[in-house]
Amino acid sequence: MVKTILTLLVTFPLFIATTTQNIEKAFLQNNSKMLLTLLPAKSHINISLPAPISFADQVSNQQAYFLFKKIFSSYSTFEFYSERQKPARQSDRTILKARWSFRDNKNNNQYVFNIFFYLIRIETQENEHKQSTWKITEIKAEKI
Repeated sequence: MVKTILTLLVTFPLFIATTTQNIEKAFLQNNSKMLLTLLPAKSHINISLPAPISFADQVSNQQAYFLFKKIFSSYSTFEFYSERQKPARQSDRTILKARWSFRDNKNNNQYVFNIFFYLIRIETQENEHKQSTWKITEIKAEKI
């Protein structure tokens, strides 16, 4: 038990860093499939994005996948970087803030958003080992 707790405390920053890197890759590569792996399978995700995307709703992970597939086909990311904040060690929730710059593929207009990912840590039991993963439960953005 103590060994498990110590292992979680040591590897906790690694879990969130991996999740952060995967979010960054998904946006930089305009890859909605990669983003899908970061969404919870059995709950809804709140998504609120201002114009020019103009979307606000609660969707399933599959709906979010198709939404971002459409977004990434219409807009190309040219910059995405997150603020490297470390959550409190005992926290099962955190917010990742990032700057997302993209251009409209039709008219080359450029946009910059502050985008926020609300993340929760989910523990799963596989065989005799507990695994901890971070999932996105909400995505909100504001124009800069």
